[in-house]
Amino acid sequence: MKVTFETMSVEHRQAVMDIYNYYVDNSLAAYPDDVLPYEYYEKFLDMTKCYPAYVIRENEEIVGFCLLHAYNPFPTFKQCTEISYFINKDHTGKGLGTMALKKLEEEALKVGIKTILANISSENTESIDFHKKNGFVECGRFQKIITKKGTPYDIIWMQKTLE
Repeated sequence: MKVTFETMSVEHRQAVMDIYNYYVDNSLAAYPDDVLPYEYYEKFLDMTKCYPAYVIRENEEIVGFCLLHAYNPFPTFKQCTEISYFINKDHTGKGLGTMALKKLEEEALKVGIKTILANISSENTESIDFHKKNGFVECGRFQKIITKKGTPYDIIWMQKTLE
């Protein structure tokens, strides 16, 4: 399995949105109620300006994406970022999430980021376990602040300090 990371750009629009929209449609991991149009991809590119953002290729096929973006726009928060990644459903369980996390951590340190935050649906126990296994700790919980597909659930915030 040859895995590469390529900086996200306009030509990745369809692949990224198809992966993201799968999770919108089939899980509580992505928060919108309905699939998003391909044009929404511009928001991903905009929010990741000056931050690492990659598509993940396995043997030349785009099988996921990962990115960091500002947690808060004020410069006083410049050492803190929020992470997001989604892996094609047929490619999970192969270590791609761990590779993506490691890549983003390396890139974060290069630009002076010291804290990574993740916000995760309380229903997404696989993601919570993954983050705990990779050094994140729960640092907050907003109770029943989102209802998707008739299911109210919490948003869990997890934090990792980089060294």
